Amino acid sequence: MQVMDMETASREPASTREELVAGWRTVLPACVAVVPLGLALGVLVVHSGLAWWWAPVLGAIVFAGTMEFLLVGLLAAAAPLAQIAVSTLLVNFRHVFYAISFPLHRVHGSGWKAYSTFALTDEAYALTVTPESAGWSRARIIGIQAFFHVAWVLCVAAGAGLGSLIPPQVVGLEFAVTALFVVLGLEAYKVRRSLPIPALALGCALVAALISRENMLLIAMGLFVAAIVGPYVLATRRSRDD
Repeated sequence: MQVMDMETASREPASTREELVAGWRTVLPACVAVVPLGLALGVLVVHSGLAWWWAPVLGAIVFAGTMEFLLVGLLAAAAPLAQIAVSTLLVNFRHVFYAISFPLHRVHGSGWKAYSTFALTDEAYALTVTPESAGWSRARIIGIQAFFHVAWVLCVAAGAGLGSLIPPQVVGLEFAVTALFVVLGLEAYKVRRSLPIPALALGCALVAALISRENMLLIAMGLFVAAIVGPYVLATRRSRDD
């Protein structure tokens, strides 16, 4: 009887609190890794001539690290809304492909789905599409995104506070964005151990850089998707013809 009780208890789903704690533990390394990036953005906001409060506002409402760095310059230059909209589309175009494999179907409730879609960052995507995350609940997925959201806003606000202490002669803080993506790429490779896909992505990036550096992101993403989807479509047609 005791054995049966133990087996039943072992099958009971984890509580919401336990899932949130597990989500916090999962996202904590990403929160620590993003501290330099958030501080750099806060410093950039202050050094661009914007009021300090723009930093936490951008962090909370925009919540798209790469785009926020670009948006600071656009706001400081009073760029037209159309230019901001096009820049946002180009920079965040990769999120269209994130939606293909992000486990939004496990986030029940229209409100939670809306927030999960809004808070779909590179870090949240990388953490929630691994083989180990296949059975994660809504609470853990939302917990990962919400904890990272709060950590990002706090880091950006802290960076704005430190901005006045860092002399404008200090340059290169924006390189934190590139460093973050390199780390995410290395971590993704460690999980899947697949060399052809990273090599294909690198090749698409190099070709896109040779074609047009100004539109490198969009061209590289288009080449990468064509290289992935193209063979699948051709194989499907051949199987139908046979």
